[in-house]
Amino acid sequence: MARGNRAVKDAVGLGMVTGNNAERLAKLRREANQEFAQRAKRPNKPRKPLDWHVLGAELLQGLLRLAAIVALPFVVLVRGSVFFYEYGNVPVWLALAVSALLTVGLVTLYASSLLRKFKGRPRFLVLAKWVALPLVVFYCGFSLLYLSEVNAKAGEVRAYYTKVHPLLRLALSTWILVDDRLVVTDMRRAREDYAKMGLPVNETSLHYAQADGWVHAVDLRISNRGWFRNRLLQLYFWAMGFNTLRHVGTADHLHVDLR
Repeated sequence: MARGNRAVKDAVGLGMVTGNNAERLAKLRREANQEFAQRAKRPNKPRKPLDWHVLGAELLQGLLRLAAIVALPFVVLVRGSVFFYEYGNVPVWLALAVSALLTVGLVTLYASSLLRKFKGRPRFLVLAKWVALPLVVFYCGFSLLYLSEVNAKAGEVRAYYTKVHPLLRLALSTWILVDDRLVVTDMRRAREDYAKMGLPVNETSLHYAQADGWVHAVDLRISNRGWFRNRLLQLYFWAMGFNTLRHVGTADHLHVDLR
């Protein structure tokens, strides 16, 4: 009898639980149906047509921002060196070293910002020592010592590359990264070279070796290169602090010098 009573009680309890679950399910169904009904009554918002002008402007802004980020270290290195050399009244190697250190700091900030989302990223000084410093030193050394045969009118011109002022070499090599077809037509000259070219002697030419031992001018080919490319070339050297003059000697060319 006792077992039978317990069985009856268990059955009754199970029925109550099942009944409660059924009521809950029914209530959830009613709430879901009401929600669907309310959503169905809401008017659908029309999709806005894609504005290609806005999209193009945003894309252009993004590209310009990216170009500025990439160009900034080179601007700091080249323009900074010329600025310290001209207005700081310091030796060329000191001006270059100061700008190189500033560039190392900037490149380190770039590397640190790229790695900030990674756990266990290297410390700032570690990035400066093993990433930024080797990059800047290698780039400066490459720019100061090497000029490709493609970028020199003749072997004789290329042979005089290390006689050119270091800051002018640095600026020239940096632009070649953008325009690898640039050709240097002349660097160092002697007074007798003017007679060979059929030109009057220029006693103040910066193509001569100056008091510091460096040649302070180069000539760049601009024929058959297009107006826009040549204007960009001239604008670049002007922005970096150099003097530019387009004139015709033996041929149409852009004269760039550092006074």
